[in-house]
Amino acid sequence: MPQPAESTSKRSRVNVRRPDVMELVTAEVANHYKSSIVERLRDLHGELVIGNTTLRLAQEFGFCYGVERAIDLAYASRKVFPSNRIFLIGEIIHNPEVNRQLVDMGIVSLPWQELSADYDNLTADDVVIVPAFGAPTAFMDKIDAKGCYIVDTTCGDVMKVWRRVRSYAKDGITSIIHGKAGHEETRATASRALGENGLGHYLIILTLADADYVCDYISGKGDRAEFLSRFSDSISSGFDPDLHLMQIGVANQTTMLKSETEEIQNRIKQAMTKRDGHADRFQMFDTICGATQERQDALFDMLRKPMNVLFVVGGYNSSNTTHLVEIGEQELPTFFIRNADCLASLEQIIHYDLHEKREIESKYPQFLLGEVPAVIGVTAGASCPNNLIEDTIVKVFALRGISLDQINHTLFPAGR
Repeated sequence: MPQPAESTSKRSRVNVRRPDVMELVTAEVANHYKSSIVERLRDLHGELVIGNTTLRLAQEFGFCYGVERAIDLAYASRKVFPSNRIFLIGEIIHNPEVNRQLVDMGIVSLPWQELSADYDNLTADDVVIVPAFGAPTAFMDKIDAKGCYIVDTTCGDVMKVWRRVRSYAKDGITSIIHGKAGHEETRATASRALGENGLGHYLIILTLADADYVCDYISGKGDRAEFLSRFSDSISSGFDPDLHLMQIGVANQTTMLKSETEEIQNRIKQAMTKRDGHADRFQMFDTICGATQERQDALFDMLRKPMNVLFVVGGYNSSNTTHLVEIGEQELPTFFIRNADCLASLEQIIHYDLHEKREIESKYPQFLLGEVPAVIGVTAGASCPNNLIEDTIVKVFALRGISLDQINHTLFPAGR
């Protein structure tokens, strides 16, 4: 068992990426999530035609490097600490299948919304995994104080945002964070926006309507009490819009829609330029993660060709997956599904409705069921494993009367 770096309560992060461990982890992760069908489709530039059915897979989809790293470290934790209690702050990523696998390995999820009594019961022999989203500073301080072994899987792109908002706080600049106020990553980022001395400030906005409201206030048109009420759950303690909107730096949750973040930046910059006569008190930094941007760009590219329907596969609470659905909905019928089980039958699709914010049932599009030709698109968010993408592809073909044997024969013909 690894020994603590110090005999006092605070313990340094544990590196579980040992060569002998990672060899075992790589094999186990591949067994759980690998797909030869998806890998072959990628080699074929994402298009498979069987009879009158064309399936298109986006050129960028599924697990990104940060997600793969987080999963690897979580699996490695159990191998390095076979007998210790292992805890995870919230979910490792936003995918039910992946999180279920960790539960099966005896990794226990801790509440991430607040520092509950579960954290008080941690001991120096316990292992705590920090998820890919990171965790607020108060949580890190707590597990540090408990002397736990810490396996930190925080994505590098998320930490880039943290460095940016910390620099804003150091310079007395308020961070405006484009993100979801209740999202794990945004909460972690907001805690860093307070700076080293805790005196920094932040404002979290989600929509263009929020941005316009802030711009109106910057332009002198707002009401202070109304502003504080509207953003009561999205501002730092002691936030004063008359004082803390004088100098602004924009950052974002890394999985937001890039075009929306850019528009928010532009509108705020224009409002500050109009107020001050210049933009010297405004800063911005592109903090959309590369994988999120690549998956959005790949979907835009796929949408340039006609398709009948789009299936987006991923966890319903996955922000980057949600934005893929939003992009698809603008162009064609789009269904947000957790996995292939959501394609229940020839009569029914179970899918998440972004507008009603709940899972609903819809009739399977009739134009996909007959003998007429159909072009079907599939993509997936950065937290969706390849095995779930494969299951969806196989089910889509099955609903068109095409068997798994036919898929394999087309993809892997004898002698190739």
